[in-house]
Amino acid sequence: MQPATDIDVAILHAWDLVPGSLRPLGTGLINRTFCAQRQDGSRWVLQQLNPMFPPEVHEDIEAVTAHLAARGMPTPRLLRTRDGRLCIPAAGGAWRVMNFMPGRVVDAIESPAQAGAAGRLLARFHRALDDLAYEFRHQRPPVHEPARHFAALESALATHPAHRLRPAAGKLAAQIFAAAAALPRLSDTPPRIVHGDPKISNLVFSAGDGEGLCLVDLDTLGRMALPFELGDAMRSWCSVSSEDDPGGRFCARRFGAAVAGYAAEARGWWTAEEQGSVLAATAIIQLELAARFCADALNESYFGWNALLFASRGDHNLARAQGQLALHGSLLAQRDVLAEALERVKNPA
Repeated sequence: MQPATDIDVAILHAWDLVPGSLRPLGTGLINRTFCAQRQDGSRWVLQQLNPMFPPEVHEDIEAVTAHLAARGMPTPRLLRTRDGRLCIPAAGGAWRVMNFMPGRVVDAIESPAQAGAAGRLLARFHRALDDLAYEFRHQRPPVHEPARHFAALESALATHPAHRLRPAAGKLAAQIFAAAAALPRLSDTPPRIVHGDPKISNLVFSAGDGEGLCLVDLDTLGRMALPFELGDAMRSWCSVSSEDDPGGRFCARRFGAAVAGYAAEARGWWTAEEQGSVLAATAIIQLELAARFCADALNESYFGWNALLFASRGDHNLARAQGQLALHGSLLAQRDVLAEALERVKNPA
């Protein structure tokens, strides 16, 4: 993250932020995030949004968080500037301020109990937004389109025949394509308002009882099939290895706890088709992400990378692709156990 010293003092003045109070916050690679104080001593979060997101996304955040608050759910809210704006557009991305949400944020699930709390929180979030009639200003392109991502991998292989990682990427891609051919087809389900990026570090937990409090990083809000949202969550929550680890492992106990937690709050709301598609959606998203990482091992143009651990962006993304493929294999090896966990959710004792 770039230091706070380059921030124009006019940005800080717009929200009455104390210049010397800024401290880096979180480990995200997308937005620049700082904890800050206002002149009255209150704590706030200052962010510079990645330029991939237009300023209009703040109108979506304002509508959704107002609805969540009206339903009694804790949520970060945008603080308007002195002159009433939701954000300040800038060349490097719009600036915004939101209230600081106290609690614990983790980079990996620590226990099945925490997985259950995460599931309950995500279900409450979805249910609270179910009756929101709103047309999103920022319409993201469809995120989960497996065929498009597999085609992009084929294109990357064809475009970079001389890349030094081409032999390794080609071998991995062949495994990804073979696994993709065996993927099930998801049932058609209606779009729901979802978070769009429910990785575990976007959930805030109570420092006391460990229950889920709220979701943060709301730039990806929109409508999407619920199984894809849940599959993305399970992919993140149930991995017992880091994203950088080429030997990914999927935890059946976390999966069972997470879907049970979600079902406890969503019972009577989500459909049988949505419930029955969670495992298949998780498998699809694992391979979809493996394809995206493998393509960027050659394109070296999209995902961030850790220069302290890897020689290049390509090497880091190749390891990530290997990790997602291994995670997929681990899921398949436990498919019967995972299916039984879903069956228990549908037919609780």
